[in-house]
Amino acid sequence: MSIRKIPALWLALVAGVTSLSALAAEPMTVYKSQYCGCCEQWIKHMQDNGFELKVVNTEQLEPIKQQHGVTPQLASCHTALVGGYVVEGHVPAADVQRMLDKKPAIRGLTIPGMPQSAPGMDIPGQPYQVLAIDEAGQTALWASYPG
Repeated sequence: MSIRKIPALWLALVAGVTSLSALAAEPMTVYKSQYCGCCEQWIKHMQDNGFELKVVNTEQLEPIKQQHGVTPQLASCHTALVGGYVVEGHVPAADVQRMLDKKPAIRGLTIPGMPQSAPGMDIPGQPYQVLAIDEAGQTALWASYPG
């Protein structure tokens, strides 16, 4: 391999790593109660998986949920906004990243309630599902976890 090719390969490698980092650092705003410990653990899970977060502590979560089409039966303890989507509750980072990569025509993702096995809860044993919410408010299975 010639010496001239090494800098070009190095630049290509650096550009690839930089673009992957930029993808992982998708800015996310999380609305949560200042008193919710499991929300803090989910935030850590998202940060550990490359998401850049802005956290807004508020006890007025219902208007935020309503504004983004999260009905009471789809609600959880916190609401996040990222890339034009809503993420409700303890959705795993891998599912959020897959949504951002695929850019489906949905409103966002939710895990209704607070399943014990979901990220941030971290008590194994309870199976749960991640649901996609479409623009009409209907849900479809996005992912299933055995718990």
